[in-house]
Amino acid sequence: MDIYDEIVRLRKAGQKCAVATIVQVNGSIPSYESAKLLVREDGSMIGTVGGGCVEGEVWTAAREVIETEKPRHLNFSLGQDAAYDNGLICGGQLNIFVEPVIPQPRAFIFGGGHVSKSLSKVANLAGFATTIVDDREAFANKERFPEAEAVFADEYEQVFPQLSITSSSYVIIVTRGHRDDMRVLQWAVTTPARYIAMIGSKRKTISVVKQLEKEGMPREAFEKIFAPMGLEIGAESPEEIAVSVVAEMISIRRAPDSDWRALSKSVFAHQSLKALLK
Repeated sequence: MDIYDEIVRLRKAGQKCAVATIVQVNGSIPSYESAKLLVREDGSMIGTVGGGCVEGEVWTAAREVIETEKPRHLNFSLGQDAAYDNGLICGGQLNIFVEPVIPQPRAFIFGGGHVSKSLSKVANLAGFATTIVDDREAFANKERFPEAEAVFADEYEQVFPQLSITSSSYVIIVTRGHRDDMRVLQWAVTTPARYIAMIGSKRKTISVVKQLEKEGMPREAFEKIFAPMGLEIGAESPEEIAVSVVAEMISIRRAPDSDWRALSKSVFAHQSLKALLK
């Protein structure tokens, strides 16, 4: 399997990976400069940087790089003692660069109204591939969303199975009513999406969550909701709302996996909302 082909496949599938490359060599090593090892999110790998304990350490570092999305430099000296212990009788030195390969983030926008039009445009400019979903063909079409990667005009439940939601996905719920918002939110919280946001006031969010709780959804399932969506910049127009939401998406995108949840504005993060939810 070709490493470059696999990188393309993983990015299209919305999956992260890490690539380790031998970038500098001094002396004799059990591989060669530019040799590569690709490590997937599930820990499987293709390629090699020489095997032995060196490759084991590189694998561990690659898993960390995937998690933090930050590159690392590793230096190894295969001196006589280390080489003997590792079974690598070479005695050389090598430098390995381990870099994350992050798929293009995808924004799944539910609803085809005015806010969605602005959201799709601003998100696209910020590097997000957008998908539009609405149950009205008059609102979900390529003429209305020319920059969108995909547009679906169908019942939401019919579209859900066709969407590939990963940890690089952003779900924004801006449908035309509370009932449709609930339909989408109920599905969205079961996905691994990195960001789930819903338009509306705090009171609307509480109303939706309470209703879904009555239908059997556990409160813990809603802890990753960003609502009200967007950074608090006093946005009023569809264009301003789009800027505030995409800015929030960027803040989540740039935060490593270990930190982004701390940025959440979940309804449960507000003491006033907790009281209302009791």
